[in-house]
Amino acid sequence: MYHLRQREFKLFCKLIYEKSGISLNDGKSELVRTRLGKRIRKLGIPTFKEYYQFLSKNPRDPEMFNMLDAITTNKTSFFREPHHFDFLNKTVLPKLLKEKKKSRDGVFRIWSAACSTGEEVYSIAITLLEFFENHSGYKIQVLGTDLSIQALNIAIRGIYEKSRITDISMDLFRKYFLRGENKWRRFYMVKPELSKIVCFKRVNLVYDDFSFPFSFDIIFCRNVMIYFDQNTREKLIEKCHSILNPGRYLFIGHSESLVGIKHKFQYVEPTIYKK
Repeated sequence: MYHLRQREFKLFCKLIYEKSGISLNDGKSELVRTRLGKRIRKLGIPTFKEYYQFLSKNPRDPEMFNMLDAITTNKTSFFREPHHFDFLNKTVLPKLLKEKKKSRDGVFRIWSAACSTGEEVYSIAITLLEFFENHSGYKIQVLGTDLSIQALNIAIRGIYEKSRITDISMDLFRKYFLRGENKWRRFYMVKPELSKIVCFKRVNLVYDDFSFPFSFDIIFCRNVMIYFDQNTREKLIEKCHSILNPGRYLFIGHSESLVGIKHKFQYVEPTIYKK
C-alpha cells in the first residue's frame, strides 16, 4: 500500500487547485491516496513524492489529464433532479418558443457545463425533441463539456448499461435507445436523432476562456460548484452570465445556491436563475 504523507497531500491539493479549481479539504486525504494510488501503481512509480515531482516537471504531459480524471467525481444519471426537466418543458421552452417566433430566431442552444459521462446532455436532448415534436422548423444544439477526458469519451460513444438508464420511461427508452446484440446485449446506445444534435468538448470551467462562437439560451451548471471555493464560484457564475442570452436561464445543482455569491442573476426558484 502506498503511503501519502500530509506534506505530499498538501502539495497535490495545491496542484489540483491550480489546474482545475477543485478545492480539497483535509478530509479528502484518503480519497486522494486511493485514487492517485491507482495511477502510480499503473505507472510503476514507487512513491507519491516521485509522482508529484514528475507532474510538476512535466505539466503538459498527458498524465496531468489522467491525474485530474482520477480526482474528479463523475456521478450522474439520466433525468437527475427531475424537477429541472419539468420546469424546462412546462415553463422555459414554451416561453422561449414565443420569443423565438417574434425574433425569427430558429436555433435553441443549450450548454451542459459539467456533463460528466453524458447522461445530462442526452436527457436535455430528449426533453427538447419531445417538446418540438409539435413545433417544426427549429434547430436544437446541445453542447456538453467536462474536465474529464475519460468521462467525455463515454459521453461521445453514448453507450450505457441498462442499469444506468432505469430512470427513463419505457416509451422514451424505446424511442431513443438501441439495444446491443450478442456480447453487447446488456448495453444500450443512443439513437442517431439524439447524437446528431449534441456535441462534446473538453473545457476547464475555471481556467479556460468561454470563447464559444455563440451565446446560450439555457445553461445547466449543476453539481460542480460544490468542489470550488467562494472566489472560484463567483468567477464561474460571472462567466456563465456573460455567455447567456438576456432573459435566459441558468440551472444549478440541488445542493448549490447563489446565496452569498456576488452575481447578476434574477432568482426564479430554488436552483433556477434568470439573466
